[in-house]
Amino acid sequence: MTQTIHETPTQAGAAAGRPGPGGRPVKVRRPHGTRFSDLLSALPWIAPVLVLIFGVVLFPAGVMFYNSTRDISLSGIDLGPVGFANYETLLFFAPLGGIMLRTVVWVVAVVTITVLVSLVLAQLLNKAFPGRQLVRLAVIIPWAASVVMTTLVIYYGLESYIGIINKFLVDTNIMSEPYGWTKNAFSAFNWSIGIAVFVSLPFTTYTILAGLQTVPGDVLEAAKMDGAGRFRTYFGVILPQLRGAIAVAVLINIINVFNSLPILKIMTGSIPGYDADTVMTMIFKYIQNEHKIDVASALSVVAFLIVIVIVAIYVRVVKPMKEV
Repeated sequence: MTQTIHETPTQAGAAAGRPGPGGRPVKVRRPHGTRFSDLLSALPWIAPVLVLIFGVVLFPAGVMFYNSTRDISLSGIDLGPVGFANYETLLFFAPLGGIMLRTVVWVVAVVTITVLVSLVLAQLLNKAFPGRQLVRLAVIIPWAASVVMTTLVIYYGLESYIGIINKFLVDTNIMSEPYGWTKNAFSAFNWSIGIAVFVSLPFTTYTILAGLQTVPGDVLEAAKMDGAGRFRTYFGVILPQLRGAIAVAVLINIINVFNSLPILKIMTGSIPGYDADTVMTMIFKYIQNEHKIDVASALSVVAFLIVIVIVAIYVRVVKPMKEV
């Protein structure tokens, strides 16, 4: 005896992967057992990445948070728990507001200038001209060179009487006498921004240049045929196509610049007080000068949370991987 089973349109569409009534797609729900088996089968492939994430990110972050709740002596001995006392120390640290504000200025200034200059450089390097390959290779030099070496060259170039930069400014009558750029918090901080932009340009320029390579030629030709000038073509056609490249470059630069230490440490490390400090240099001072590992850990936790929040908001709002 044969039994005939009649399926409803929705059931039939779901089984065959076709739209249901009204042309609406029917979502096929996979059994939970299938999802779990898929996860198990993928585990050998993603296990090395998970181990790396745990060892490089999660475990150090856990140790950092643990140390921030301890009383650690000058010699590094754990004297016991203190709860959130180290965070209270930060809260009542008078220069902290200025340090946080300076960190914002540092990140925003470096990232903004880097992106704007990189847009110009990428557009130039995308043009065909004699020696373009050599120019492209020259752009990589600040990226390939050591950040510490680059900063030291400029630091000693800014020395009052032996620095070549000071000598050039005096010899060309731009300045009447040498100036101690690295002895003043404001000027040293501004020079640090310039160095950070210089070493950030190669990565950002090449990221945007890669985005320029993906702009369809027929789109540019269509804009030209429609009578669009260079200005309108760039801002109306090319720049929107670079959205993904710029978004990724900005995100990575925000993380790198926020966590940057060598440039500011070299340029402003000899200046007394806290007038040129950012969060990263303040963490270093807590460790090296004041030997407060516990308070430094608390500030590190705060900095880590700030970065996480910034990245989360940025990814949520900008959606860097979203197609144009």
